[in-house]
Amino acid sequence: MSGSDRPVIGLTTYLEQAKQGVWDVRAAFLPQQYFDAVSASGGVAVLLPPQPHPDAAAPAVLDGLDGLILTGGLDVQPELYGAARHPLTDPARPDRDAWELALFRGAEERRMPVLAICRGLQLVNVARGGTLHQHLPEALGTERYRIGGGVFATNEVTVDDGSKLAGLVGGGPLDVHSYHHQGVDRLGDGLVVSARTDDGLVQAFEGDGDQYLVGVQWHPEENAEDRRLFAGLVAEASVFSQSRRLPEVSHFSAAGDPGAERKRDAMHAEVGHG
Repeated sequence: MSGSDRPVIGLTTYLEQAKQGVWDVRAAFLPQQYFDAVSASGGVAVLLPPQPHPDAAAPAVLDGLDGLILTGGLDVQPELYGAARHPLTDPARPDRDAWELALFRGAEERRMPVLAICRGLQLVNVARGGTLHQHLPEALGTERYRIGGGVFATNEVTVDDGSKLAGLVGGGPLDVHSYHHQGVDRLGDGLVVSARTDDGLVQAFEGDGDQYLVGVQWHPEENAEDRRLFAGLVAEASVFSQSRRLPEVSHFSAAGDPGAERKRDAMHAEVGHG
């Protein structure tokens, strides 16, 4: 794939206090594993820190992207889904919440491919009218999903056969890296569960429409094998990019055109996605 053919993938970030030499300033922050996974999958990673006017900025930013990754981080504000704040819920980060909601809604309007990771899955669920368990140890009686100290827990999830997720990582049992204390309670509109753990907690979902939307509660950037999820997003972003340049083959799945499906498969093969 030539440089000009590599799809541009936006990854959301925080604004955090950071030190470099004599400087101690607020800066865009995202662990390198995220953009390494995008680059290794054939995409070009672009960082998207919160903007002061998210509703105005999001359309301009999305016009330059082919795919969107909503990354992990601190808890989504419970006020956004009408819940009282739990004492152990993270302090509110309204700048990031507003920015990611604007980006996600703009991506929906464009049918842009989206991969939502950990907090990202939770934000999508809230954006679609769902709710969250604010502290899983109280809801499920276990600390298995966040053991603390910056150490990722390993949990086994079961991926539903026939799902988009199964097409990327296979159906059945899958070991994943977890670091979260919140999770899906009521599922949002238009979302279909594609993986759970044995306690019933939603571990992945996807959209039921023709937009590519995959959300996982775990951290695929921490596992080289889970880069299959990034490869899947990059492949869909390549198709999305081509569809904008070739309107006659846009929205392949919705059209039901076998010729268009063959074009889609060929594009996927170019970026190593079966």
